[in-house]
Amino acid sequence: MMKRHAVIAALLAAAPATAQQAADAVTTEGTSTGEFQGLGEAASAAMQSKMDGQPTEAQDWMVAAANPLAVEAGAEVLRQGGTAADAMVAVQTVLGLVEPQSSGLGGGAFLVWYDAESGELTTLDGRETAPMAATPQLFQDESGEPLSFYDAVVGGLSVGTPGTPRLMEAAQEKWGTAEWPTLFDAAIDLAEGGFAVSPRLATLVSDDAERLQRFDETAAYFFPGGTAIAEGDMLVNQPYADVLRRLAEEGSAAFYEGEIAQAIVDRVQGAEGNPGVLSLEDLRLYDVVERDAVCADYRSFEVCGMGPPSSGALTVGQILGMMDSFDLASMSAQDAEAWRLIGDASRLAFADRGRYMADSDYVPMPTEGLVDPAYLSGRAELLEGDDALPEVTAGEPEWQHAMLWGDDQSIELPSTSHISIVDSYGNALSMTTTIENGFGSRLFTNGFLLNNELTDFSFATHEDGYPIANRVEPGKRPRSSMAPTIVMEDGAPVLVVGSPGGSRIIGYVAQAIVNWADFGMDVQQALAAPHLVNRFGTFDLEAGTEAEALEGPLQDLGFETEVRDLTSGLHAIEITEGGLRGGADPRREGIALGE
Repeated sequence: MMKRHAVIAALLAAAPATAQQAADAVTTEGTSTGEFQGLGEAASAAMQSKMDGQPTEAQDWMVAAANPLAVEAGAEVLRQGGTAADAMVAVQTVLGLVEPQSSGLGGGAFLVWYDAESGELTTLDGRETAPMAATPQLFQDESGEPLSFYDAVVGGLSVGTPGTPRLMEAAQEKWGTAEWPTLFDAAIDLAEGGFAVSPRLATLVSDDAERLQRFDETAAYFFPGGTAIAEGDMLVNQPYADVLRRLAEEGSAAFYEGEIAQAIVDRVQGAEGNPGVLSLEDLRLYDVVERDAVCADYRSFEVCGMGPPSSGALTVGQILGMMDSFDLASMSAQDAEAWRLIGDASRLAFADRGRYMADSDYVPMPTEGLVDPAYLSGRAELLEGDDALPEVTAGEPEWQHAMLWGDDQSIELPSTSHISIVDSYGNALSMTTTIENGFGSRLFTNGFLLNNELTDFSFATHEDGYPIANRVEPGKRPRSSMAPTIVMEDGAPVLVVGSPGGSRIIGYVAQAIVNWADFGMDVQQALAAPHLVNRFGTFDLEAGTEAEALEGPLQDLGFETEVRDLTSGLHAIEITEGGLRGGADPRREGIALGE
């Protein structure tokens, strides 16, 4: 077991950190497959495929996620006849160990599920909730001014009630066939035997050194002996293994009641300098909500995903719905005119997102109106000029009341992880999972980090006299940009996709679908293509890629531009008549693996 883990560590060390490095890895002489000797043949081939810019191919099942150790855990479950829901538990528990900065037991997730037996599509909402003691002024100072982002994030104030453990259990109970305790074996073995610190984890720990050392238990894990963990170090996490054993034996109740729950509450309420209000009652009352999927028409497809409290499916659906009025297939991914249309459609969608989207259990939302084809066709008419829109405003989708909302003022920074799985039975799972900002609240207990999800709420409560839909309220779920997506055609799934990346998730997912559906790219090319993202007016162009060549043309069209790193983490599986094809983002460490 340790020999295999050491080989995977070498594999991770070879994984490119940026899109440019991905291109270099493909073109540089001397890139050797010898580094993968000793790894399973399929996993070696999967990493080599990614490095060569080719999709992974399989016939029966496939899993794509952000770390080879997690992918291997899920693959073993699928190999033994488990379902996508079973494999997700194994993948998530390993991800929470090997990339704790992105997701874990202390966070939440959104899951989209296609059930092959019934032909139905549904979603599970495992989003964190605001404590019952939270108030709309949670992130304001004594004078009513919003706190700065990191003043709110670091400590207990930002911690919402975690949803991931209960989501894992709910999904496995509904759609799993494996024995629940066996799904934790891989993560327990790695936690007790040690895993090699990946380059990405080591870099992020070093970059966040000051905040990670603010609390003693967090510092002790990530800075043993006062020195940051480094790439290749073997890291053991016995407390995490102990928690997983409890979950395996007792189910999610072991997390939400008793000693583990008490430790979470103590850590939150006792956070020096920034205590929170999470209580044992909040944990005891937490539940996962099954919700209808939100779907939008695009070409011959239905693009389906998570509805409120996520803005992901609605905003991706709006962008694509507006693009349905234009023939992108006659253009190319290097055409500034194509990006003018996509960029301004995104701006229009984000204007609606900022005005209307929040937890629909707490505020009325025009959900159907926002993706109504007639509404989106009308919004697309605004794009029929020949240069950038000078300004954008929220539209007026059809809905059943006349409530007025102020524009949202929340901040959403990138972290998170995404899992795509198709099993041998034809079920498909798309799940985006997070603790929000990298390393969440920086509070560490029982071997896992706690989320800072409450900072996805708007810090302000009103704007120009109107209440903000995404303001803090007790029990409410903060708005998210997570966009786990299943693209359907003729009633069956054809693409399973999603990404981390804060509010840029929406652009990453929409672009990947356009690349695949309109620009003729295969699933790996669609994920690796240079990013161009426009949310609020400035066009972000991915540094070190061909996107930089579009800076001048986009400026000529009237856009402001910024060249910057855009580190998505897209993972996708295409389902074809001839089998499965998977892709993994070259900007991260993951692979797609199948048989």
